[in-house]
Amino acid sequence: MRRIIFCTFLKEKSEGQDFQIYPGQLGKKIYNEISKKAWKTWIIQQTILINEQKLNMFNLEDRKKIEKHMKLFLFKK
Repeated sequence: MRRIIFCTFLKEKSEGQDFQIYPGQLGKKIYNEISKKAWKTWIIQQTILINEQKLNMFNLEDRKKIEKHMKLFLFKK
């Protein structure tokens, strides 16, 4: 069954995530406010960032950088 939410990124109603795709409070916020379409847009941007900045997702500092970029990208904060 499709779950429709108001996506704060797209500023419109859209299909929500099927499950919480990110841990913790941020994950809950993404689940409730970010649509599948918006998440796909972020994944493309994340891939670009990882490649351009040569980030290593096994490195905690690099994961923190990506999370910071994700918050800015998805929530404009």
